[in-house]
Amino acid sequence: NAKGLMRKPWVKTSLAPGSKAVQSYLEDANLLPELQQLGFGIVGFACTTCNGMSGALDPVIEKEVIDRDLYTTAVLSGNRNFDGRIHPYAKQAFLASPPLVVAYAIAGTIRFDIEKDILGQDQQGNDVTLKDLWPTDEEIDAVIQQSVKPEQFKKVYEPMFDLTVDYGEDNDPLYDWRAQSTYIRRPPYWEGALAGERTMSGMRALAVLGDNITTDHLSPSNAIMASSAAGEYLTKMNVPEEDFNSYATHRGDHLTAQRATFANPKLLNEMVLDENGDVKQGSYARIEPEGENTRMWEAIETYMQRKQPLIIVAGADYGQGSSRDWAAKGVRLAGVEVIAAEGFERIHRTNLIGMGVLPLEFAPGTTRKTLNLNGSESYDVKGVPAPGATLELVITRKNGEVLTAAMKCRLDTQEELSIYAAGGVLQRFAQDFLEATNA
Repeated sequence: NAKGLMRKPWVKTSLAPGSKAVQSYLEDANLLPELQQLGFGIVGFACTTCNGMSGALDPVIEKEVIDRDLYTTAVLSGNRNFDGRIHPYAKQAFLASPPLVVAYAIAGTIRFDIEKDILGQDQQGNDVTLKDLWPTDEEIDAVIQQSVKPEQFKKVYEPMFDLTVDYGEDNDPLYDWRAQSTYIRRPPYWEGALAGERTMSGMRALAVLGDNITTDHLSPSNAIMASSAAGEYLTKMNVPEEDFNSYATHRGDHLTAQRATFANPKLLNEMVLDENGDVKQGSYARIEPEGENTRMWEAIETYMQRKQPLIIVAGADYGQGSSRDWAAKGVRLAGVEVIAAEGFERIHRTNLIGMGVLPLEFAPGTTRKTLNLNGSESYDVKGVPAPGATLELVITRKNGEVLTAAMKCRLDTQEELSIYAAGGVLQRFAQDFLEATNA
């Protein structure tokens, strides 16, 4: 600020500390007014920007992005940089330290050598680069020593754990479910699709995917757009667009959250091709056996109405990223019984089993490409799931041709087998609880 530098006018900025204690020590250090002048005023605390909840873009800028099909990006000091996560129109995100975020806001572009290029000119017309602004370690240590104090944290956290609240004798321990809530709803995990028997026969492909599918592809956590399936549902529930928030905030309402399944704008479902024969980017699916291309949610709804069992075919490292429960919940609610992939990320594989979904791994050298799979096939699994077992994936092409692929069952332990056999971790917990009660 002292050198007269400001963020570029087209840059959207915000500051969302993880704790209110941060506000206290920034104020004590007299840094908060400086940040506010640069456009980094506090908009909230905890999950905000990196969870896609930093608010809408300026309408004029958003229109420019859409009309010119601009490849816009974000720079943030959060801990998530999934494609489209920060905002659906910020196609990529880059992680940086907080001072570098401010520097990029001043630069106004990532096409910039942050160590060498000129950020701007001071009041005397002298060029200013990052080294002119960057504090020394000694300066940083001095500010921390002087301004970060234990009482700032005690003031915030001690009231949070006050257990002396008296709710009265008439407090009902059962939750009063509200039919119109879009934030918390009685979950369906004890009945419906999740309680039904898995047939693993006549399955249709919901998606055929490549390598490195993240949990954000499976169930994004970003802001809900009005044109999305979740946005259309919230509109029907009379929720104004400014209150849509993000998918993550609605995780307690399955009717909203399940509409996030494969809703990532950067998804590449190989079943859906554009007019040039390339994979169409976005939340798209193809309904089989009709061969009708549609938005992903419409395909899921169609299959749910038909009670059609589903499979997902994928490449290597399926499910990497955040250990997001809805990445497994969403596909299971859609009717997915099996994931056939070249490999699984450890935590997501466990979450799939916890939802009663069977992870199967292709044998080395066998892939969706060597088998020439395009999603028009129907699929059956033959064999009994068990740790280390080899099961048979029977693939019936549209022309009637039948081929088989040996699949490794990725129920790796007896404990995982027992959870899967029960239908999922909640069903297993209920069984254990009832057995202990009746003992």
